Amino acid sequence: MQKLEVVARLFPQIESGAKRSTIRWRETPIRPGPMIYACQGAPKRTLVVEVTRVTRMPLRAAAAFVGRKDEWPDPVMLAGMREHYPDIGLDDVVEVIEHLPPSQPAGCRTRSRD
Repeated sequence: MQKLEVVARLFPQIESGAKRSTIRWRETPIRPGPMIYACQGAPKRTLVVEVTRVTRMPLRAAAAFVGRKDEWPDPVMLAGMREHYPDIGLDDVVEVIEHLPPSQPAGCRTRSRD
C-alpha cells in the first residue's frame, strides 16, 4: 500500500478528519486509492485514508486550490513548505493529495506513541 510520512504536529489533524489534503514536492508519486499516513518519529502510529484526487500545480496555486489562500499568502506558504523542502520555490510543481477522513477497520490503525 502507498505510504507517506507526516510530521507529528499535523498527525492529530489528519486523525480527526480536519486535515484532508497534503502538499508534496519531489516525493514518491501517490495515486487515488488507499494510503497509509505514518507519524514521523512514531512510525507505528498510522492512519489509513482513501486518496480521492491528486492534482499537480505550481506551489503558488495550491493554497487557493485547497481553500486556504487567506491563511497562506505566498510568503507564508513558501516559508511553511521550505521547512520540509528547503529548495522549493513558488513556481515549482507540487502534488496536492486530497483524501477522505481516516478509516478505522480493526488492525488498520494504531495509537502507539513510540
